[in-house]
Amino acid sequence: MTARGLLIAAPRSGSGKTTITLGLQRALVRRGLTVRGLKCGPDYIDPAFHAAATAAPSANLDSFAMSDALLGQIAGDAAAGADIVIAEGSMGLFDAVPGPEGHTGASADIAALLGWPVVLVVDVSGQAQSAAAIALGCMHYDPRIRIAGVILNKVASERHRRLVAQGMERIGVPVLGALPREASLILPERHLGLVQAGETADLHARLDALAEAVAGAVDLDAVVTAAGPTALPPSASITPLPAPGRRIAIARDAAFSFVYPHVEAGWLAAGAELVPFSPLANEPPPGDCDACWLPGGYPELHAGKLAGAERFMAGLRGFAASGHPVHGECGGYMVLGRTLVDADGASHAMAGLLSVETSFAKRKMNLGYRRAVLEADGPLGRAGDALTGHEFHYATVIAQGEDPPLALVTDPHGSAPAPAGSRRGSVTGSFFHAIAVAG
Repeated sequence: MTARGLLIAAPRSGSGKTTITLGLQRALVRRGLTVRGLKCGPDYIDPAFHAAATAAPSANLDSFAMSDALLGQIAGDAAAGADIVIAEGSMGLFDAVPGPEGHTGASADIAALLGWPVVLVVDVSGQAQSAAAIALGCMHYDPRIRIAGVILNKVASERHRRLVAQGMERIGVPVLGALPREASLILPERHLGLVQAGETADLHARLDALAEAVAGAVDLDAVVTAAGPTALPPSASITPLPAPGRRIAIARDAAFSFVYPHVEAGWLAAGAELVPFSPLANEPPPGDCDACWLPGGYPELHAGKLAGAERFMAGLRGFAASGHPVHGECGGYMVLGRTLVDADGASHAMAGLLSVETSFAKRKMNLGYRRAVLEADGPLGRAGDALTGHEFHYATVIAQGEDPPLALVTDPHGSAPAPAGSRRGSVTGSFFHAIAVAG
């Protein structure tokens, strides 16, 4: 069985699509349906919430960084055996970067490729019938997709709802539900997005409250009916990124959690074994592993504790000294460096396996897709291999040090190739989050 699917999207960020997506997912699970969630774009946090809401794995679909075959593989895995897929868009429905048709990073690309109708979440605060003009524009902007209906969010009153609904009736788009302006429906956030699912207090109580609010305000039967057949493109067995080893020690705790589900799934499918360990619990990478991966996350919030984790630091240095590959992405890269300056300006000694020094006190947002060409053989591939991915961090490099770069990177907007990351012996790292080998 291949599940039918829907894409929950919005005209802009901040419209409430994450909370409504989670509420729909949980409400349908409580009805007895097998629900799978997926997230458009480069986002580590939302899929973990989807997994909590549905009690099933979630993953990312990224039309800029992934081939059609990989997108089909991920969507097919999610749709197999489920009753419905409730996918969540990123930013605005059509927000994109320069790229080939269908591979611009827009959520609309995913809806078009997989044939999923779109349910549009419209924040109607500060407007009434004018919200219909926004929905009408979304209906006609891209002929590849179909808007199946709208869910109104942040409705001030019953009178407000009626006025907005009149506008939607005029353009012929069904109103599937209307949620009030309610602060209790907002999940807590921090600088990279929502506070992670594993750190959110009373997570399942919050998800149940979202489900009850959505079930009381949205026609769930109409939502299920609006879902469309999943049109899978031809796919093959694809390993998105090469496995850095056969037995991979992977840091996993509140400081290191940003690993894409499709990357881990690809490593497992290729026969690798993942062995988690916790630096915050002062655990070293297990010595019987042949590679170590330090993911991104929030090491800047735990810099003092990491600096004092002597068993972890000594074990990490010993692991690298044995010649085994050690790679750090974003936050992991910061921990492999010499020092990390926290938000209060205090400097903490890190592993010193790379010469980079980073600071969270000097904050600057770095955000966007990247294409990286490797400068030397390493855990991500061979010299000259190209990878697609992204950066999203506020930390800055205050001293790059003497290590040669890991890769030359460009962005989709025509930037000149620039050196990025560091490498020394078997140790590599960068702020670049790899999504897939470039096609």
